[in-house]
Amino acid sequence: MEKHNIAVGLDIGTTKIVAMIGRKNDYGKLEILGVGKSKSMGVHRGVVNNITQTIQSIQQAVQEAEGAASEKITEVTVGIAGQHIRSLQHSDYITRPNSETVIDESDIDRLINQVHKLVMLPGEEIIHVLPQEFKVDGQAEIKEPIGMYGGRLEANFHVVVGQVSSIRNIGRCVKSSGLQLEGITLEPLASANAVLSQEEKEAGVALIDIGGGTTDLAVFKDGIIRHTAVIPFGGNVITEDIKEGCSIIEKQAELLKIKFGSAWPGENKDNEIVSIPGLRGREPKEITLKNLSKIIHARVVEIIEQVYVEIKNYGHEEQKKKLIAGIVLTGGGSQLKHLKQLVEYITGMDTRIGYPNEHLAGDSDDEITSPLYATAVGLVMDGIRRQERKVMEAQAEEAVMEDQTDAPDDEEKLEEPIKERRSFLDKLTERVKDFLDNAE
Repeated sequence: MEKHNIAVGLDIGTTKIVAMIGRKNDYGKLEILGVGKSKSMGVHRGVVNNITQTIQSIQQAVQEAEGAASEKITEVTVGIAGQHIRSLQHSDYITRPNSETVIDESDIDRLINQVHKLVMLPGEEIIHVLPQEFKVDGQAEIKEPIGMYGGRLEANFHVVVGQVSSIRNIGRCVKSSGLQLEGITLEPLASANAVLSQEEKEAGVALIDIGGGTTDLAVFKDGIIRHTAVIPFGGNVITEDIKEGCSIIEKQAELLKIKFGSAWPGENKDNEIVSIPGLRGREPKEITLKNLSKIIHARVVEIIEQVYVEIKNYGHEEQKKKLIAGIVLTGGGSQLKHLKQLVEYITGMDTRIGYPNEHLAGDSDDEITSPLYATAVGLVMDGIRRQERKVMEAQAEEAVMEDQTDAPDDEEKLEEPIKERRSFLDKLTERVKDFLDNAE
């Protein structure tokens, strides 16, 4: 298989760092060649706070993935999340100098670039500008205005904002680990690509990705992303609470949560007890499962209610914005017992657990199809998509060059191939790359 078909996703999380190598198989499905996982030491709530430790964790994950796939990793697609990410709605318009010509790519780029000039808080930068619907001369709800006539082009935008320093720190860690930054993607978008079907995105769905340090939300409706939010709580705060509430060490709290934890306190009997070995020479501790699930329940309810506030902010209660497909839970935190029932109870919306097997090859390892790896799978898909686009652009340019050399001079030059509109993440990636190159 050719080399360029391989893509690598790097998910820098609060609890774990995952490097995943994948490629498309002959059926267009994603085949995972190798996965490396390491404990994430230098990340807090999705933000890097210790560069040296993060670099070590990245290198460890990458080496493990390289060993499993017997491939050398050079370029990676990285996900960004963290508590500094926020999103806002904004509408803007341009007046076209000549309404006799049809609207083309350059008009839309001009409009998008105008949004990029929005004044942000100090230290913040726009990461994504996602057009929702366009209006041409007051005619509303236009999905694709290219090719239409009109003098005034306006659009509603979903603008995602993040802290420049946090993004640069991630770029720095990747570069210092001896890797090239191929692309940057917003993690809620990556997870959504991995676990949601196109029908769900059309019908309206909220994806809740419960990680260790943060809970990410992405809301889709009519196939377009409508709202994103990052909530600075995740599975770790639940572990923290168990640790405090039961006076045990973190490792034991994590094991208790995974093995015996439940988000629904009603189902445990009072007499169900777990005994935990005491620290060196101390008596073992006895903890009732009812108490354990009460602690978990209290914290999970808090996380879900925060997410539900964000879903309401999007406008879920309006008839036109109703999320028919309900909620999809993914990420490591979604594996908590009875979480699905609790979410349905609090929000009154249909809920399912999202496994990233929608796009994976049929013979994939069971471990990879766990919700734990949703973001990593999405990042690999994103990397492959970028590569395919590069290949297509290169081919289109070659074709134009050939046509121009073959054609006599007096013939009109052929039109440039229409390049796919570059996403802002591509431009952001280039900016981060330039910054890192100059900062050396």
